[in-house]
Amino acid sequence: MNVVEIIGVNPVFRAEVEKLSRTATCDASVLIIGETGTGKEVFARTIHNLGKRGSKPFIPVNCGAIPVDLVENELFGHERGAYTGASISHVGLIGEAAGGTLFLDEIDSLPLMAQVKLLRFLQEREYRPLGSSKTLRADVRIISASSVDLRKAVAAGRLRQDLFFRLNVVTLDIPPLRERREDIIPFAEHFLCRYATEFNKPAREFSQDALIKLMSYNWPGNVREMENTIERAVVLSEQAVIGEDGIVLSGADTPATHEPFQKAKAKAVDQFERDYIQALLMAHRGNITRAADTAKKDRRAFVHLIRKHKIAVQQFKTTSHTLGSRELQETV
Repeated sequence: MNVVEIIGVNPVFRAEVEKLSRTATCDASVLIIGETGTGKEVFARTIHNLGKRGSKPFIPVNCGAIPVDLVENELFGHERGAYTGASISHVGLIGEAAGGTLFLDEIDSLPLMAQVKLLRFLQEREYRPLGSSKTLRADVRIISASSVDLRKAVAAGRLRQDLFFRLNVVTLDIPPLRERREDIIPFAEHFLCRYATEFNKPAREFSQDALIKLMSYNWPGNVREMENTIERAVVLSEQAVIGEDGIVLSGADTPATHEPFQKAKAKAVDQFERDYIQALLMAHRGNITRAADTAKKDRRAFVHLIRKHKIAVQQFKTTSHTLGSRELQETV
């Protein structure tokens, strides 16, 4: 995968994507920050594939999924007889990734003792399997990731500060999907095409109501939730057009209760206006007149709302592959 193939037009997101090529040219440690489901492993794989290690192994591991008492064994391996039941030697993930990249997701879940040994490996490129008297060397690039604020993890004593500094040479921060709504429809269409082809289903497009529903949702599970939603819609659809009823969402976010009512209401109304307008513009490929008609609002008033929320209409036009000349010429 190259950076062009990564879906997304949001400027903040694209700025992070543009760092991938430069990051791939060196072996500096990379820390990828982002909520669950934002695509941290996609970023890590892209860095690996674009660099000189692309032909070597890419080994992903979720640190939180490994039992605490097995973490060191999984990472560094063991010699035969290292403990009861160790009838054969085990290379370990670092050995498997030799010459390539080891991607450590949820790095904050790594036990402190394993963090000490990982830090030594990062500094010296040396490690010692369990039960071995020999120190081994391995040429492995480490890319780590987390869905939490690692500075808070350091302050809480869950992550060693020296390890954090060693991992945090280059930081990539992936914004959540709710902060880049212009990327929602491109993702939806990508997954629609993928699963319609994979399952040989007739679904080819979304209705306007379905697009508005997709754009109006906050996607707490980000791109992963989006993929599951579209996959389910395609599997259950027997029509060429997926309607609003075909988009089954897990639920809406609940409003905050720690703020005064009027302030919380004003924020909710403001967010609703912005999300609603963006959803309509996305659904109508940036055509202001059609979006205003759908909203049952005067075009002048609709343009006023666009300006109020500083919405760049052009970004919605660029997501379409079939815009007519009239739509392209329409401006705020």
